[in-house]
Amino acid sequence: MCFSEYYADCLLRPIFTYLTQAGVSCTWTNDSQRIILEHFDAIFNSPSHLYYHALPFSPSSSWLHECYTAEHLQVVKVVEGLLVEWGVCSRTVLLTSSPWTLSYWDNTIAVGSTGGDILILDAIIGSQMAVLRGHTKGVRSLAFSSDGTSLVSGSSDKTVKLWDMQTGSVVKTFHGHTSRVCSVSISADHTTIASGSGDMTIRLWNIEMGVCCHIMEQQDTVSYTSFSPIDPQCLISISGPSIQCWDIGSQKVGSTHTGHGIAFSLDGIQFLLCGEDGVTIQNINSGVVSKLSMKSSCNNPCFSPDGRLVAVANWSKIYVWDITGLDPHCVGIFSDHIRGIRSLTFSSPSTLISTSEGSSVKFRQIGALPINPVVTDPKSIPLTSAPTKSIALKAKIGPIIPSGLPDGVKKTWGVLTGHCMGSLQIPAEDSHQSNTQSVDSRLIFVWYADKKINIWDAEKGELLQTMSVSGDCIQDLRVSGDGSKIVCLGGSSIQAWDIWTGEAVGEVGYQYSENETLRTDGSRVWVKGKWGFNHGWDLGTPGSPPAKLSGGPPDRFHINNTKLWEIGTSRMKNVVTERVVFQLPEEFKNPVDVQWGGQYLIIHLRGGKVLVLDFSHVVLQ
Repeated sequence: MCFSEYYADCLLRPIFTYLTQAGVSCTWTNDSQRIILEHFDAIFNSPSHLYYHALPFSPSSSWLHECYTAEHLQVVKVVEGLLVEWGVCSRTVLLTSSPWTLSYWDNTIAVGSTGGDILILDAIIGSQMAVLRGHTKGVRSLAFSSDGTSLVSGSSDKTVKLWDMQTGSVVKTFHGHTSRVCSVSISADHTTIASGSGDMTIRLWNIEMGVCCHIMEQQDTVSYTSFSPIDPQCLISISGPSIQCWDIGSQKVGSTHTGHGIAFSLDGIQFLLCGEDGVTIQNINSGVVSKLSMKSSCNNPCFSPDGRLVAVANWSKIYVWDITGLDPHCVGIFSDHIRGIRSLTFSSPSTLISTSEGSSVKFRQIGALPINPVVTDPKSIPLTSAPTKSIALKAKIGPIIPSGLPDGVKKTWGVLTGHCMGSLQIPAEDSHQSNTQSVDSRLIFVWYADKKINIWDAEKGELLQTMSVSGDCIQDLRVSGDGSKIVCLGGSSIQAWDIWTGEAVGEVGYQYSENETLRTDGSRVWVKGKWGFNHGWDLGTPGSPPAKLSGGPPDRFHINNTKLWEIGTSRMKNVVTERVVFQLPEEFKNPVDVQWGGQYLIIHLRGGKVLVLDFSHVVLQ
């Protein structure tokens, strides 16, 4: 066993288990747990990454940050964008395939993947303990038995499987559905499995005999089935807009609701209902207890084990309420998932776990930590309040951040000095289409307004060129990677102009689709859509039409002769050995734009946030 595996299995889990159960809480224990959890994957692969990229990203107010500075460690320094406090998300587990569903029991998490595997994770540190294989298609639903000894799964391969959690083997496979199995549940007395399917039936399976004992016909796909936590005769199902409460002994419906999501509290007394008119908490006997405010539809409702908190998902956002008082109130809205949330559950009174359409499982600590961590801004630079559309580096001055204000004022800030370098007033309604690039050590700012592209020299404070654009309005605007051209994406074409003469140098017919953007590298340009890079052209051949490119843009660029940066993974590697020498934490990945110059890396993140890193120590190593 390598040191990192020993570190994870023999040291981390018992320490975290003890601290969690003992309720130990002090500055150094909290900081130590959080930094190891948030950077667990990198530390697991190489313990030295604790120093290279974990400690430098510890929040500015943390005990670790005060004790271990970048200067002492001789590693990367975070110049701008460091969090003041620990965030809510304490752990992100990256998976090899997209997760579809999850289920929790005690300290064990089962994650069903679109590939058909069931991953078993440790709920404390998120490490993978086992993989259950048997389904041939995606696992869409999972449910533990109340004692945790068994796990039931439903799959797109039309089967339901019962697993022994001690051996990891299949106990029984249930055949009978003629379409995908969307939901499964196991009764509190461990005698019956309920499964809902795209074949518009609910099937009840006798576990001991391994046969289907009842079939209940529905009018739509059965997307959800769940037994009551305390009553093995009570089953909840969702088919279309109808939520039904069944007495499985008589196969009769006791009550019906309209909605698209429901969950029981652990004591079985209350249930959370996601309906067309909002979210309600109801008592199983006395009716509505309270209503929770929601402006749009939601799903995946769940209660915390102690019944104090409830959570629901709305696409990629998670809403959490405290329902202990007479007036339930929202304690957090979390949007750290990029894609739609597929599953949501509490693993403890304060730990919320979720999966999304991406390849990750996220753990959040609710209640004890700030909901919206503050970004360090010691120089009072209004970067977060003034969203950035582009970033650039100016060799003579250092990092430059262009930011935009609601009234159309564009300003450039020197991050290292904290001083405003200049400003420009442009029409407020057109200020969203702009780009910035450093060209021959001159900061060039371009923007689109009134069917014209304007080029401004930030250093001289003067307008260089104005070019008229024919056709539809501009959807995206970029300075080419070599700094020679302005490239714009319109409704029906991609056009390019010489940045110094204003002459048209190329045009490609292209039909714009929603949310598409441009990526440039040298004289080449690509269009990026929802599913990746669709098309690319080389605009650098004078007198010839743009040449069609077969692949996407490069996924890495050289920082110097010994180091390179991988755009997709946000990692720095040694050119010769391919060894990872630096890796961005998960919360800073998927940037909008990245610029490198000298010793600084500027990363433009979603929401207008900017991260500036000083790599002087790392580059010299």
